[in-house]
Amino acid sequence: MTTESSAQSDGIDPSVPTAAGMYDYYLGGRNNFAADRRAANKVIAAAPEVILMARENRGFIQRAVRFLARDAGIRQFLDIGSGLPTQGSVHEIAQAEAPDARVVYVDNDPQVLARSRALKTAEAKTTSVITADLRDPDVILNHPETRAQIDFDQPMAILLVAVLHFIDDEADPYGIVARLRDAMAPGSYLVINHATADPRPDNAGGAAEVYKNTKYPATHRTRDQIERFFDGAPLIDPGLVFVPEWRPDIETDIAPEEVWILGGVGRKPTVD
Repeated sequence: MTTESSAQSDGIDPSVPTAAGMYDYYLGGRNNFAADRRAANKVIAAAPEVILMARENRGFIQRAVRFLARDAGIRQFLDIGSGLPTQGSVHEIAQAEAPDARVVYVDNDPQVLARSRALKTAEAKTTSVITADLRDPDVILNHPETRAQIDFDQPMAILLVAVLHFIDDEADPYGIVARLRDAMAPGSYLVINHATADPRPDNAGGAAEVYKNTKYPATHRTRDQIERFFDGAPLIDPGLVFVPEWRPDIETDIAPEEVWILGGVGRKPTVD
């Protein structure tokens, strides 16, 4: 568990709540600070379903990565906005299906790097963690750790899971995604999910108000706006759906409006 004193020594300000710390709290983790817990509890008060949403978000990532490694033959993953390491992380899922799979985790929260140092044992040669910001995709794409793990001439997967709603319109999120997509080889995959206020605008609005006081405020987008992120990487079946509906392992009676996160997987066309 990260203490506030050890956090400060790593250049982390524990008095400012972060999306990574709050998400860890939603999942029942221990890598969060009092400021994260206070902010997260306010979100829970405004939108009690947020705990379910966090769990379903994690399930979506795991199913998507399992599909990519097992069925699509993908062996390299770039997970941007990865958050704090949790059980069932991308490298664990991918390498369970394909031991040679390589993963680069990217986050702009220094706590993620600090907590991820313990990751590197047997996975050290195939798993890297870098500190970088999605708003500057070229830094991510050209980082030495990225280049060491990822061969951009071969198909890969870029994961942008629960991160694009922290990029406001002024930062040109569509341009950012296009830059990342263009860097991928044909036959690569783009995994995106994104919060939408469409099903429950009052709850989503209340949650967004809390996030205004965190390091990265949230921007909810409509279905059409989210689908635009897949321009140039057409969605595979079942398309853009509420995340519990994306290739579920088991039947669920969760109502879509309870998990107002839309997700999908797109594939960059191969050249004929």
